[in-house]
Amino acid sequence: MTLSSKARGVAGASTAAVAAMALVACGAGDPNAGDDDTITIGVSVYDMSSFITEGKEGIDRYAADNDIEILWNSAGMDVSAQADQVDQYINAAVDAIIVVPVQAETLEPQVSAAAAADIPLLDVNATLNNDEVAGSVQPDDVAAGAQEAEMMMEELGGEGNVVILQGPLGGSGEINRGAGIDQVLEEHPDVEVLAKDTANWSRDEAVNKMKNWISAFGDDIDGVISQNDDMGLGALQALREANMGDVPIVGIDGIEDGLRAVESGDFIGTSLQNGTVQLATGVAVAAKIVRGEDVDLNPVYLMPEITQENVPEAMEHVVTDRETFLDGLSDLINSNLESGDIAFEGLTGQGE
Repeated sequence: MTLSSKARGVAGASTAAVAAMALVACGAGDPNAGDDDTITIGVSVYDMSSFITEGKEGIDRYAADNDIEILWNSAGMDVSAQADQVDQYINAAVDAIIVVPVQAETLEPQVSAAAAADIPLLDVNATLNNDEVAGSVQPDDVAAGAQEAEMMMEELGGEGNVVILQGPLGGSGEINRGAGIDQVLEEHPDVEVLAKDTANWSRDEAVNKMKNWISAFGDDIDGVISQNDDMGLGALQALREANMGDVPIVGIDGIEDGLRAVESGDFIGTSLQNGTVQLATGVAVAAKIVRGEDVDLNPVYLMPEITQENVPEAMEHVVTDRETFLDGLSDLINSNLESGDIAFEGLTGQGE
């Protein structure tokens, strides 16, 4: 099966490549070519992380099912490259633009230019903090940060020492997940933060960061709070190499390797931000705006907690029965937009 039983039936491009538009997807090419019912949406993402890679598969499947042509670019964590990509989309007169931003409070000229050209521009997954965007599909990152911190506090019994791996500093994910973590830590004065720093959502960067902390603090490290799964997996690698593999780790996103870590007990938990669902929902909202259909312009994605209790169900959707899940993705997203719960997948612990 794919959707759990409750949900059945509802169902890096380089800068040089930017100049060539790095058109990737369903017959990408001339935005004005093709069927009259087909619309063209330009997508620019911060980088090709594991989360984004899974999300792209959802975007492509939703687009194929709904007469949408996708133009795709990755900014490689470069704000200037992302600005160039959005400029290219505006000049190409696409029907809508999706941005997963490198950093909050950037792209102001591009957002204004898109609005002036009557091209809906939406930020998805991370916010631009710009009132001119046509819509915004965002996770509740404060709640996700608080959720992972609560899991760690429960594991530690409310006392001990932790290190915190942050996302790119200044990005909305880092800011808001950090705020949620801090809220919980304030309620647990017997937990000390030995260190916190960014590893830029990167598994490789997190390996090196964690090795430095192991050298500095050694066995004083009682837990790792990672603002995403990739960095948590990097921390796991470093801890194993130091024969400290029993240190508890918690993450966010529910990527395949993160879910496997929960399944094996290497993570105490994660929060499922299913990029396949969330990013495709952004495309769905953009398409409905272009087509003049009623839609919530600012839906919020509330991440479900994933533990060993419900990780088998999440694994079906992300890994083991993924093709069937993708087959039902369009129906699921459209149903969720009607209900208002855009994160719903019928997992144990999710509301009906």
